[in-house]
Amino acid sequence: GYQGFWIALTFSIRCVQFGSITLLKGSGSVSTRQGVSSNSSSRPPDTSLFVPLSIKSDVGSDGAVGAELTQPLDKNELLKILNKFYKRKEMQKIAADQGLDARLFHQAFISFRKYVLEISMLSADLHIIFNDICCGAGHIDDLYPYFMRHAKQIFPMLDCMEDLRKISDLRVPANWYPEARAIQRKVIFHAGPTNSGKTHHAIQRYLAAKSGVYCGPLKLLAHEIFEKSNNAGVPCDLVTGEERTFVDEEGRQAEHVACTIEMCSVTTPYEVAVIDEIQMIRDISRGWAWTRALLGLCAEEIHVCGEPAAINFVTELMYTTGEEVEVRNYKRLTPFSILDHAVESLDNLRPGDCIVCFSKNDIYSISRQIEIRGLECAVIYGSLPPGTKLSQAKKFNDPEDPCKILVATDAIGMGLNLSIKRIIFNSLVKPNINEKGEKELDTISTSQALQIAGRAGRFSSIFKEGEVTTMHRDDLLILKEILSRTVDTAGLHPTAEQIEMFAYHLPDATLSNLIDIFVSLSQVDGMYFVCNIDDFKFLADMIQHIPLNLRSRYVFCTAPINKKQPFVCTSFLKFARQFSRDEPLTFDWVCRHVITQWIQQELDSIIQVGVRNITRLIRATETNAPPGTNPLSNQRRLGPSPVSPRRVRGAPKAQDSGVEGWQLDKSLGSRLVQEGLLTPDLLRQLQKEWSKVHRQEEEGVKLVAGNNKTKGNKKKKK
Repeated sequence: GYQGFWIALTFSIRCVQFGSITLLKGSGSVSTRQGVSSNSSSRPPDTSLFVPLSIKSDVGSDGAVGAELTQPLDKNELLKILNKFYKRKEMQKIAADQGLDARLFHQAFISFRKYVLEISMLSADLHIIFNDICCGAGHIDDLYPYFMRHAKQIFPMLDCMEDLRKISDLRVPANWYPEARAIQRKVIFHAGPTNSGKTHHAIQRYLAAKSGVYCGPLKLLAHEIFEKSNNAGVPCDLVTGEERTFVDEEGRQAEHVACTIEMCSVTTPYEVAVIDEIQMIRDISRGWAWTRALLGLCAEEIHVCGEPAAINFVTELMYTTGEEVEVRNYKRLTPFSILDHAVESLDNLRPGDCIVCFSKNDIYSISRQIEIRGLECAVIYGSLPPGTKLSQAKKFNDPEDPCKILVATDAIGMGLNLSIKRIIFNSLVKPNINEKGEKELDTISTSQALQIAGRAGRFSSIFKEGEVTTMHRDDLLILKEILSRTVDTAGLHPTAEQIEMFAYHLPDATLSNLIDIFVSLSQVDGMYFVCNIDDFKFLADMIQHIPLNLRSRYVFCTAPINKKQPFVCTSFLKFARQFSRDEPLTFDWVCRHVITQWIQQELDSIIQVGVRNITRLIRATETNAPPGTNPLSNQRRLGPSPVSPRRVRGAPKAQDSGVEGWQLDKSLGSRLVQEGLLTPDLLRQLQKEWSKVHRQEEEGVKLVAGNNKTKGNKKKKK
């Protein structure tokens, strides 16, 4: 019986069938029974995204059998055999047919070698194979089935590549939404430029409907529709990434809802749906949300609002769903024109000008240069609190206020009513941070340019005609080309259901890795592209250590947060951790864990502003005060002091301040020390701070002057 077992075992090992490959023991050759089926139209996957799993070196139940049947193995001999196997070109070619390219082959071999050399007892069949090779009775190629078995354990995607390709096939996204395909929808395109009344007409139909959903790009716009609807007597809920507001006191959902587009439901039936700013369907980061809404909303009428440049594309997209598009054109209530000349210098600014920048550094630099010229300017950028944005907008819009210039980022593109005569693009490139944390510069999209340009000349403002131009002459032709482009592609993003199916085949992969592999294998036709997934992956990596189910993890990663703000990222982590513990996210909890941190950050910002203002005040008084006079005696400039100043705790009195040679009555800094409002150390720190700010200002002015001079030289050469 023992001998019969040995014969049967030897026979089974010597004729091993592995998948579609048959290896004959000792023959030194490999024959292929059938070719590997593959989709010739699909591109090879990016195997750099395949993360190998770690294999535990557990001893099997038959661990000692191999040694009993043969003899113990010498580790040095095993290493020599493995290295010979690795150098066999035939093995590499066969492995490549199984999806194991050079990169994966190398990684799999390193893991296989480590497994063989570190495990205390090999499985019986592998032990016998190695023994035969050592004794000259076997061939090195006989290791191939065991090597591939190990490779598929550490790279499980190799066994299910065709299934993964089918899941990641994005060529017919209309089929992702069976509920929408089950009804015949009427699609109406309200086409017109900014300030043409197109959205107004769509909203009128929305308010008249029995049920409806408004999908907008900003929470500010969703909130505006929410208020307008409820003020018109149409109960409407508000749903954004940050809040859910139900008008019903008992929390029952209203028939109407205003939401940011990412938050819209594609399973709830409505009579009317409004999709605003449809041209953003080609946005590289958020375009997928417009594609999802357009293809997936279950509404009898879909009212699409956007630029005329998107008409042909939306019409073509609707052919794939069998739905016709009715186009209604609107003219701009106030015209705007693209000028044929650039501004070229801040000396050429006029009241009603808005300079658009794409970085805070540019905003600070330009606003500083405007103030140097004796002009007041308002400043608006994305991370400002909403109240501050509104107050700056009010200051700029007020005809009685001396502030007639606005310096802003693309935050003015939506949601703010501004009295702008002329939009001036300071630049046409916008900095972005890629997944490696590196800064990249990308030219602004057509939808971004149109949205910003449309702010010039508003129907409700004092400027009935708008103008658009650039600060630099070389940018003007580029701007005209950008504004003339049409919408020709729509963004896509892997759905939660698709990622869950991926995870079924790759249960040990992280969400970030699942997304990477999905995009690598995905196939799209010419009408679509896969949106940028860097932000999604950043959040996935951030919360990978937190125990969450895949669907919850996916939803968290769709949060539109600014990854460059540490406070926001920390709060995001706390929310995810609290949710993972199945504990409620109450208002008290938010106040305890988030608001305190926000207050600390705000205090830090206020202190920094205060320090900068004090240093400027010291500079002004020490520079302008005549010898022998006390700057604080000029009541008309500084105003009366209604309260006697109290001495700072720990501040020395004037006589023991240790500041030698100072005339305490000749400078504001000395006076502050004398009154006990500043310590000498703090004064010296303020002076250093002022010197640093002063140098930065001078360098900024010199840099701008140098750039202008360089441009002037280039023009002369031309």
